[in-house]
Amino acid sequence: MAAYWRVTEVSVIEDHAVRVRFKDGLEGVVRFLPGFFRCVFSHLSDPAQFRQIKVEAGAVTWPCELDLAPDAMHEEIKQRGGEWVVEK
Repeated sequence: MAAYWRVTEVSVIEDHAVRVRFKDGLEGVVRFLPGFFRCVFSHLSDPAQFRQIKVEAGAVTWPCELDLAPDAMHEEIKQRGGEWVVEK
């Protein structure tokens, strides 16, 4: 059985912000501040590149095998009342 923290849906709601839904029904918003867009994530500062986001194998991913840990994202959204602001 898939883990409750697997992502089932992701959609861009504005430049550098997404709404996610998890297998257990938890939903939330993840906002990415400029400090996030460094190193391997630097090209995602371009909104067109950022919008290539999708769900793959229960995780939020972008081309070039970039992803976010779904278990950590679930925990942050749950603890922070539905919104996680990622700085780095």
